[in-house]
Formats: sequence, structure tokens, C-alpha cells
Amino acid sequence: MTFSKTVDSVNGQGPFQFLIMVLLGLPVLGLANHNLLQIFTAATPAHHCRPPPNASEGPWVLPVDLNGKPESCLRFVHPPNASLPNDTRGATEPCRDGWVYDVSARDSIVTEWDLVCDANKLKEMAQSVFMAGMVVGGVLLGSLSDRFGRKPILSCSYLLLASSGSGAAFCPTLPVYMALRFLCGFSIAGVILSSVILSVEWVSTRMRAIISVGIGYFYTMGQFVLPGLAYAIPQWRWLQLTVSAPFFAFFLLSWWIPESIRWMVLSGKSAKALKTLRWVAAFNGKKEEAEKISLEELKHNLHKEVSLAKAKYSIADLFRKPILRRVTFCLCLAWFATGFAYYNLAMAVGEFGFNLYVLQLIFGGVDVPTKFLAILSMSYLGRHNTEVAVLLLAGMTILALIFVPSDLQTLRTVLAVLGKGCLSSSFSCLFLYTSELYPTVIRQTGMGVGNLLTRIGSMTAPLVRITAEWHPFVPTVIFGTVAILGGSASLFLPETLNQPLPETLEDLEKWSPQAKGPKQEPEAEKDSQRSPLQPCQPGLGPS
Repeated sequence: MTFSKTVDSVNGQGPFQFLIMVLLGLPVLGLANHNLLQIFTAATPAHHCRPPPNASEGPWVLPVDLNGKPESCLRFVHPPNASLPNDTRGATEPCRDGWVYDVSARDSIVTEWDLVCDANKLKEMAQSVFMAGMVVGGVLLGSLSDRFGRKPILSCSYLLLASSGSGAAFCPTLPVYMALRFLCGFSIAGVILSSVILSVEWVSTRMRAIISVGIGYFYTMGQFVLPGLAYAIPQWRWLQLTVSAPFFAFFLLSWWIPESIRWMVLSGKSAKALKTLRWVAAFNGKKEEAEKISLEELKHNLHKEVSLAKAKYSIADLFRKPILRRVTFCLCLAWFATGFAYYNLAMAVGEFGFNLYVLQLIFGGVDVPTKFLAILSMSYLGRHNTEVAVLLLAGMTILALIFVPSDLQTLRTVLAVLGKGCLSSSFSCLFLYTSELYPTVIRQTGMGVGNLLTRIGSMTAPLVRITAEWHPFVPTVIFGTVAILGGSASLFLPETLNQPLPETLEDLEKWSPQAKGPKQEPEAEKDSQRSPLQPCQPGLGPS
């Protein structure tokens, strides 16, 4: 009996699986609030220059732009009705005395620290700093998780997110706010990493797809919760505190989540692993089956995994063999393009001229049908066709925004929602596709590199949006083109539907040249008992 079958025999599909999904899923719901929080806490309201202190000659008239709208960043040097020569009467200057904001709806970090006009790029920088924290956290916390265990990293990440997020609600300056948001991103990487691993290692083989989709939908639900909270709490500091404080409770609840059995055995804690396994079996009503498992049997069944763990593979191994070089390059471009374009659309909700809260509900709601359609497409059309289609379609919808006039806001919104749904489907597909393309001995490394690239893409997206200062369509061209490049790179990836999971680098070389469709050798049919949606690592959505 293999180790996986040993765990399945006592783990089953009982109440413990539901408990794990809830305990890991509820914090994931909160992650959506943090990832998209600046849509509301950094909202830019209507604003105009504050008149000079000595402006007493009637109402101060603002200059207008080419569209006939009042300028937000310029004011007249002199009152329009002043007796001045014609060549100086219409002279303008930047806002030297601050701005007047329409805060009837809500306040934000923009209104508190004047992040408008020339300082507008600091707002985008704050989101990039948050994403940079996720990049650094993903790199550092992965190795710490292997050394100290999944559960300690998960619990500490909850506590750090609660502390830094709550501290950001009381920060006095923008630099302090950015530093605390960096720590929020850092801790979110730890939550995602540990949740992914534990959700895989603590459920039976047949339950992995269900748990994966279930936890992914928790993230989708979070996108519905955020606009409701933002509408009820218009003060950005209170909203920041509201989405952060629950993680103190998640920190306490995390002690109910048991450590990974595989990690305990590989770390020389076999006795504790057996005790934990028997506790889970009793929780699921399979106490008698667990009592039959001895400590020697547990070690013996994990012998293969111990042997694989002793083989040291690094990132360099991803580029040593031609097939791995091709897979790694194409997947990295697909991961980067997905994160890059996704966070552009997700953070641009306020630019479509409709009610911000309703738009966020629509942008979040599109994930429900698109993820379901992605599951059907991956199951019947294959992972390769699905990934290529959704990225190419996303790129084309983004580029189509260039040709839609700004006054046709409904059509622009429909295109943006469609593009965001395609990119959400791309995330779901990539988590599964990547885990099936890389051999077991280097799968974790490959997944880590892919996640790193998507974090770099999401970190870069706010900075690219600043190029709108050159011309409004420049960011749209960049985002759309990169998405199409990601889809084009996916054309060179092999299909994995109904293919056996490769265990070693040699396994990948054996079946990859023949992997051109779902129907393969009899060996594939024998392995088809594995669910077509059974990933080695489930996706939590775009966090």
C-alpha cells in the first residue's frame, strides 16, 4: 500500500474534510478583501484646486480642459474678473494651496495625503509595494515552511497579517502605510502557500478537486463581501481595521488545523504523525482502521517519498533539459501575463463611470460562471486548449477597449468584465496545468517559480498604469499585448488531460512528445481513474 492510499484509508471523505475546507477557506475569503482593498481605500474622488487664501473677489472660476470639464490640477493665477492685460488674464498654475475634495461618499488615503495630480503615481506605488511583499514572502516563506512545518508558518502569517493590517489603520504617514502594507503582502504569501499544501495533503485523492474548487470559491465570495463592507464603512481607516481584525480569530482557529503528516514523517516525527493520523480517523469515524496501522508500516509506505526528497533539485534544473526549458519558459510567460493583466482590470473598477460598489459586485460575480466553465473546458477540451483560449480572448478584449469611445461606458464595462473573467479562468487552469506538467521531484519548485512570476506581474501592473500620463491608451496596449503573448506561448505546451503524472524528469521526456491530445497509450487509460481535475496543488484564485 502506498502512503497516499494509507492516508486515504483512514482519512476518507468525512466531516474532517469539511472542517479543513472551512478553516482554510474562511481566511482565503479575507484575502480577497486585502488584495482588492485599495479599490476603496485609495479611491480618487472629484477634486479641484483650493483657491488662494486671499481669494475674496467672488467665486473662483476654474479653467476647463478640452472636454469642457473643470481642471483638477490647474487654477487661474488671477481671478477671471481681475483687470489685467489680455495676455495674462487666462494664465494658469498648479494647485499651490492643496485641493478641495468631494468626500460626500467616502474618504481615502488619496484625500488624506493628497495623492492626486503629480502625486498620483504614489497611489499606484502603494499597491506595487503591497505586491512586492507577496513576492518576497513567496520566496522566503516557502523554504521556512519546509524547515519548520506548514502549520507554524500558517499561524504566524495569520498573526502578522492581523497585526500589520490593523496597524495600517492607525499609520500617521504614507511611508509607514506602505511599510505595513508590504508586511500584509508578505504574510498573505505565507497564508496562500501553507493553505495550498495543507489542503492537498489533508484530503483524500478523490477529494482534491472538490476542495480546490471549494476554497477557490471562498476567494470569489470575498469579492462580494468587500463592496458591502466598503459601502457600510466609508472611512478608510475603519475599513482597513475591519478587514484585518478577523485574522486575530483565524490565528486562534489555526491551532485546530493539524500539521501535514508527510512533513512530520519526513522530519523524523513519525510517532506524532501516527498519533495525528489516528485522531483524524477517529474524527471521521474510522478509528478501527487507524489502529491497524503501525509506525513501521507508516515509514515503509513513505519510503518512496523519502527517497525522492533526498534528491536535491534547484531552479537551475528547470532549464537543463530541452523539454523542461520549453515548459518553464512558456508557463512563466503565461503566469506573468495572467497576473499582470488581471490586476490591471481588477484595480481599474473605478474608471468605468458607474457606481463603484455595484461594479465591484459585477467584477467579482463574473468569476462564478467563468470558473465553472473553465472546469468543464479543462475536463473535456483539455488544459492546453483552455489556457490558450482564455488568455488570447482576454488580450483581445483588453485591446478592444482602445477602439471603444469613452462615452460608451456600458460597452467598455462589458469588455472589461469579460476580460477579467477570462483571466480568472486562466488562474484556475494554470494551477492545475502547472502541477501536471512538472515531475514530482521538481513540481514544488516549478509551482514556486510560476507563482513568483505572477506576483511580479501583479506588482508591475500598477507601475505600468502610470504610463497613461504619456497617452491614455498606452497601458491598454501593453496589458493586451502581454496577455496575447502569454496565450501564444501556451500554444507550445503539451496536453496533460488523461495523462499519468510524471514522477521524474525521465517520465516527462517519455510521454511529452506524444502528448498531443487526450487519447494516448493504454498506460494513460489505466491512469484515467485519476480524476481529470485532480491537481497536485489547488488554486486559491488570484491571491
